[in-house]
Amino acid sequence: MMAEEHSIVKIAANLAMACFISGVVIGSVYYVTAPVAAQKAELMRQESMKSLVPAAEAFQPVDGHEGWFAAQKAGKTVAYIVPGESKGYGGTIKLLVAVSADAKVIDYNILEHNETPGLGDNAQKPAFRGQFAGKGAAQLMVTKNPADKDAIQAMTGATISSRAVTKGVKQAVEEVAQLTGGK
Repeated sequence: MMAEEHSIVKIAANLAMACFISGVVIGSVYYVTAPVAAQKAELMRQESMKSLVPAAEAFQPVDGHEGWFAAQKAGKTVAYIVPGESKGYGGTIKLLVAVSADAKVIDYNILEHNETPGLGDNAQKPAFRGQFAGKGAAQLMVTKNPADKDAIQAMTGATISSRAVTKGVKQAVEEVAQLTGGK
């Protein structure tokens, strides 16, 4: 009987020690890699913003608007980078939208989505994205009518995703128009 109790205590002590050592190793790795990961995330964000507004020389945070950046060239704000999101077919679609100072779409990047491969995920492709450039909020509506050249043509088989992306972009444009006084 005494040997069994000793055995259980020994197993518990060994298990506790293994957990402690594992915790120390994980904590040490996190301590070393966390700053590198944060630096990499910042670099990726800067590259994403630069791809949306290539002419910009700098990106400054916009006071009072979390996640917004003013794209600046020669000291003047030429565009705004605005985060947006909307509910698509597969869940939330998160976007980063570039909007000109006069509230027109420049471009967007999809940061996160769960849309159907080959259908809804085509919203990232130039054939669909290219329709948005230069459009104001009033022109940002989805249509299935090919004759309606002013609206956004829905992706075949992915109308819900088309509407979701368009809604997210439109919200960003409307927010910039509100910020700039509707210029």
